[in-house]
Amino acid sequence: MQPKTIIASTTFPSPSPNITVRLITYMSGGLKVKGLLAEPKGEGIYEGFLYLRGGIKNVGKVRLGRIVQFASEGFVVFAPFYRGNQGGEGNEDFAGEDRQDAISAVEVLKEHDKVDNSRIHVFGFSRGGVMALLTGIYDQAICSVVTWGGVSDMSLTYVEREDLRRMMKRVIGGSPIKVPELYKWRTPLYHLEQLHAPVLIIHGKLDENVSVEHAYRLEKRLKDLNKPHETLYYNQFTHYFPPAENRAAVKKLTHWMKQQPDAGVTDDLYSDMVK
Repeated sequence: MQPKTIIASTTFPSPSPNITVRLITYMSGGLKVKGLLAEPKGEGIYEGFLYLRGGIKNVGKVRLGRIVQFASEGFVVFAPFYRGNQGGEGNEDFAGEDRQDAISAVEVLKEHDKVDNSRIHVFGFSRGGVMALLTGIYDQAICSVVTWGGVSDMSLTYVEREDLRRMMKRVIGGSPIKVPELYKWRTPLYHLEQLHAPVLIIHGKLDENVSVEHAYRLEKRLKDLNKPHETLYYNQFTHYFPPAENRAAVKKLTHWMKQQPDAGVTDDLYSDMVK
């Protein structure tokens, strides 16, 4: 029998009377990592939703209201904090070894007694876009992948975001010129042959945090590989959508998720993605 991924669970205050929230401690690559789980209170079986945040450390924390918003659409939602955050062990390394925190988080959803294991979706925002794609590449049990304002090319992030270069060199081990293989390993564009889940790309064309070029490169690569995908581009929006348009986009993406076919649940995992 496989050891359980979840090792601790405590009740967390919920802003919604219809959604239960718990603080979860789970095992990831030998480390204790924490995250928030939100689930509808109603009886029944729900689709799973892995929420992968952007940023690093204190920039881009998991927002409780956001995961409750997705849970209110009829999903059991789990949002890992990633290693080294909010009491978790280890250190984030920007879609390096910390990708295991996303991959192991899928197991948290699989162990949940209210989750249909053939209906687990992955959502990534900003840097979480890379994490979502890498998770979908690794685990063939993923039903769909959504990337919203998502990074797809780590070298492009280094070029575009001068303010992040010092952090990226420290965490990754150098610039793309010095350690190109480490940037390539973190860039899902090079591994999409192994992705079977359909992808929805959402991006604001005025985004200055993660340029729309990331979305274009991902779309082109998926198209070249004849992978199922759809796009939602917004001409007037930046990295952050106004509240009403944000809610409408959430409705669209959750509806799209629920229209996707069941995943072929299998243990055929691509272990080279986490080595």
